[in-house]
Amino acid sequence: MSLDLAPGTADPTTSDPTTSTATTSAATTTVAAPATTDGVRAPLTPNVLRGIVRELAERPDRWIHHVRLSTDERWYRRLVADEDHEVWLISWLPGQSTGFHDHGGSRGAFTVALGELEELSLGGPEQGLLIRRVPAGTTRAFGPEYVHDVRNTASGPAVTLHAYSPPLSSMAHYDLRAGGLVRTSQEGPEQW
Repeated sequence: MSLDLAPGTADPTTSDPTTSTATTSAATTTVAAPATTDGVRAPLTPNVLRGIVRELAERPDRWIHHVRLSTDERWYRRLVADEDHEVWLISWLPGQSTGFHDHGGSRGAFTVALGELEELSLGGPEQGLLIRRVPAGTTRAFGPEYVHDVRNTASGPAVTLHAYSPPLSSMAHYDLRAGGLVRTSQEGPEQW
């Protein structure tokens, strides 16, 4: 099932970001995940998810009217809910963060459409804590085991688009301690 982002305003001559797409320099191509032997679609790759969020970010007319800012916590809204992937729109005020979390085995990608964020992840024993600045126009993609913390350390708001495949079924949260990450809680779709 797809949710129409702007009912009655779709241009039939342009690609629809509510479908799985990958952008190439020559054209936009619809990509269907191959079916596995039991008939279930395989998850989309991080690279395909990267293309989905990049393409959608380039079409703010499809999502900007949904953005809300909340002083209590990050604001979010699911824009696409398909069998093989979902897309979320998230707004961030300065100081808001996710804390360290995983994606319940889903692959993912996110792009910063407006503003700037910071991403923290562990790079292994020899690299320690990695801190990346993620300015507008930057896209990050990751596999099913990825754990990170995303935060707005800038002085203004930020807006991001996130895609996950398969759609999120759970997320675990972690504390960063001297010995590494320690799992502290888990949530499911009923909390979103």
